[in-house]
Amino acid sequence: MAVSKTYGPEHVAAAVAAGQHDFGENKVQEGLQKIVAVADTRIRWHLIGHLQSNKARKAGEAFDWIHAVDGVALLRKLDAAAVETGRTPRLLVQVDLAGEATKHGAAPDEVGEIFAAAADCAAAELVGLMLLPPAVEHADDARPWFRRLRAVRDQLAAAGVPAGRLAELSMGMSHDFEVAVEEGATIVRVGSAIFGARG
Repeated sequence: MAVSKTYGPEHVAAAVAAGQHDFGENKVQEGLQKIVAVADTRIRWHLIGHLQSNKARKAGEAFDWIHAVDGVALLRKLDAAAVETGRTPRLLVQVDLAGEATKHGAAPDEVGEIFAAAADCAAAELVGLMLLPPAVEHADDARPWFRRLRAVRDQLAAAGVPAGRLAELSMGMSHDFEVAVEEGATIVRVGSAIFGARG
């Protein structure tokens, strides 16, 4: 997935012309502006930043994937928005493995409750897990975090969560995506390696 945050619609259009179809945005408002600006293109839009519950409806209406579910209440709001708008967004639970104050996500012992609640979703579809590991200097230093997310997935599977709800592992960015793929990532979030350094 190409992370297009802070890059203009012209960058998105150029990437689409080169064959890219999945784009990620951190902020709902910035994403909505780009969705309108390039509405004539076939793009799957991913919301990868923290989602406040008061923006759940707007996000549910516009984004095809939401990587930032961190609680049952947000899951239910997104599902309600999906029902109202006739959409079927795919959702990922963001897992907070490091307990960093600056990052969001569900604690590992809260993840099972979110997956249990997903059984009641009428329109939104929970399909996996997402991780933002602590910043590291060397890509290989992120490997233990990727392995821990994979272990969370395996524990959920062992507890009876259906395989379809655990199909995706969104982890890895421009500096460490190769390591993430080695550890089982199905979605990598790559911005600067595609668009160049942010100004």
